[in-house]
Parts: sequence; structure tokens; C-alpha cells
Amino acid sequence: MPDHKGNTDKSNKIKLKSSIDRVVWTAGIGCNGAEVGLEINTHFVGNNSEAKIEISDSSGKVFDTIKTKIAGNYLLTKIKIPEKAKDELYAEVKLSKHGLSKKSNCLYVYLPPKIKNLKWDKQEAKRGDILKISADVTDTYEGAECKVLIFEHDSDGAHDLITSLKTNVKNQRIEVDWEFQFQTDTKNIPTDQETEKGYKNPEYFFRVDVGGVYADSDLLKFKDWIEIKFLNSKQEPRSGIEVNIKFPDGTSQKKTTDDDGIIIFEDVPPGKFIIESEE
Repeated sequence: MPDHKGNTDKSNKIKLKSSIDRVVWTAGIGCNGAEVGLEINTHFVGNNSEAKIEISDSSGKVFDTIKTKIAGNYLLTKIKIPEKAKDELYAEVKLSKHGLSKKSNCLYVYLPPKIKNLKWDKQEAKRGDILKISADVTDTYEGAECKVLIFEHDSDGAHDLITSLKTNVKNQRIEVDWEFQFQTDTKNIPTDQETEKGYKNPEYFFRVDVGGVYADSDLLKFKDWIEIKFLNSKQEPRSGIEVNIKFPDGTSQKKTTDDDGIIIFEDVPPGKFIIESEE
């Protein structure tokens, strides 16, 4: 702030000088198609001051112009690196109302990695299963850090993040193990009769993210199991009892208890079920 000399008993006007103090990428490198943060600091430009951000290369070729506003003399935004950008990228912030402009530091651009063949080692999983997750990752360096994000799939796109794992690229490939656990009570899964869209078996997918470039896997289906034991009034096992189970997806299955009074249903749709027996 400028120094000012004057009387204390008089009204004085002070003109404050506006400035763009800092335009900095939050990372030093990035690949085409990835998002990188851009941090902007200003002084005395006014709240919600209109700004333009020009994205260009070292030759001055402009790839994009972004209109935005600066609040509280600060802005942190994300910039998608253009697909055709090569070698170096700059962001120039312009505040035309104040006649100000400032160019960022250099962001070095490299070709994006290719992520292919994303696979679960199973198509269905039960609680406690150890699943192997794998993918081929090329056009990146050996040891590149990679994030594996696991989501519960939502048909409307509001996927729930279950967990995030870290690994590194080795021999153009990533592999990681994950123990499957269903996170909530299966009683909360709507049955075929409780929703207009019908029963939806919980499904999962994983996302491999390398430097902001990512790809998604196919879906993994959650399957449950049911074990029931029948005892008489003396707490002795009852064998030979025919049982019909109605599953939450509207299907049903019949089985008979064994010599220990036990009946087991494997690979069933998770959720509420109904037991029917003539006994």
C-alpha cells in the first residue's frame, strides 16, 4: 500500500494501485487432455472482477480463452491442457477494466499415457474375495505413479467412491489387489417390488488415473450367499425340509436341508429375501 501524508481531521482520497501479482501453474508438467490447476493472486482489482485467461504455446498460438471472475483477489481454477498443445503452455491473465495482464510460468507438456485392457480377474465377487486389478499403461515412464479409484456404479452417473489405491507402472503395466467388502447393510437394497426401475444388483468399476488421464473398467457384480439352519424344539437339526427362497430380484429357488439341517444358497442377488416352507 502507498504511503500517505495528510491531516487526520480531513477527508482524504487515496488511489490504490491495482495489480496482478502472481499467475502460477500448480504443477510443472502435464499431459494433453489432463487438467492442471492455475493460481492467480491480485491486489485491489475489485470483488468479482471480470478476467480473461488466454491459453497459448511458446509461439503465441492461442488454444482457448476462458472468461471468469476474481473474488477476494484470488482465483484457483483448473485448465484442461489442449490436445494439440506441444512442448510448452502458458496462461495469460487479462483484466481489461484495469489495463492489466500477466503471463504464467511455463507448463511443460508431454504426450498422454495410454491406458488399456483394464480388467478384474473375476466378473462377480463375494464378501472377502481378494480381487486382482490390472491394466496396461504405455507412453509413460517406468515407475510413474498411478491412482486406482474404485466406485460403486450408479446408473444416473452419481457414482460412490469406495476407496483409492496407489501403485506404480512396472513394465508398462499396473497390478493391485483389493479385498471386496460390501459397505452397507444389504437390507437397504430396494427389492424388485420396491422400485419402479426394478431390482438393481450392486455393481462396481475401477478407474486408472495417470497424471490426470484416466480410463474406466467394465463392471463387477456383487453376489451374496445365504445359510439357514433348521432345528426342532430340542435344538436338534431337521433334515429333509424343502425350502423356497424368494430373492429380491423376484426370482426364487428351492432346496432341501441336509442331515445337519442346513441349507446354503450360493451366488444369490444381495438384499432382503423371504423364506417359505410347509413346516
